[in-house]
Amino acid sequence: MPSFLSDGIEIAYEVHGEGRPILLIHGFASSGQINWVNTGWVEALKRAGYQPITIDNRGHGKSRKVYDPKLYFAHLMADDAARLLDHLGLMAVRVMGYSMGARIAAYLCLRHPDRVVRTVWGGMGVNLVTGLEDSEEIIAALTADSLADVHGATGRQFRIFADHSKADRAALAACMISSREPMPEAQVRQIETPVLVAAGEADDMAGDPHALAALLKHGEAFTIPKRTHMLATGDLKFKAAAMAFLTRHA
Repeated sequence: MPSFLSDGIEIAYEVHGEGRPILLIHGFASSGQINWVNTGWVEALKRAGYQPITIDNRGHGKSRKVYDPKLYFAHLMADDAARLLDHLGLMAVRVMGYSMGARIAAYLCLRHPDRVVRTVWGGMGVNLVTGLEDSEEIIAALTADSLADVHGATGRQFRIFADHSKADRAALAACMISSREPMPEAQVRQIETPVLVAAGEADDMAGDPHALAALLKHGEAFTIPKRTHMLATGDLKFKAAAMAFLTRHA
């Protein structure tokens, strides 16, 4: 994969096909390949005339692994995304993020509003503002000697996912400490980019997408029927809603 330096950290990315560029930002413990290629998003977007650009967030995928929690705040990873656009010579693009990637996309809209034409935040709801309370359980699961030592449902879910993707669990634990920084409600209200907020009907990690959309100046909400946080990523109804939103705001 090609890469570039963002504030001294090597960040891997991939450009898929041709068309209107759209930046795809993956979730925690995932990668561009797992979150967007394996779920069919890249092919679906290419068929719709887009050029998907996947980024591996710092500490993930093929990007450099760092172990200082202070290097994993979502606003820093949003700056990585902006520097990738600089590296590719792109000014303003469409952006999609899932889970942690949606939080990063939100900070990209806040810190670099001229770089985002419109955006889809999947696996994210009002917990963008309120934060999440299971970080300690996930950190303990990632640093445990084995899966047998992990007993909480959320912790086991993330440990299994990290083991399956052969991720660097020490880097992920550092990331979990700071990447879930809440965005104050006042800052959410400052975002003027059109946003589709989407979360699974059974997604306990995201919070209510409608409550978050109501805070945004141009927010819309979509509930992905019968889906949990982990199972909503490649859902066909989510894809259809996202495509319709991107087309409507073209």
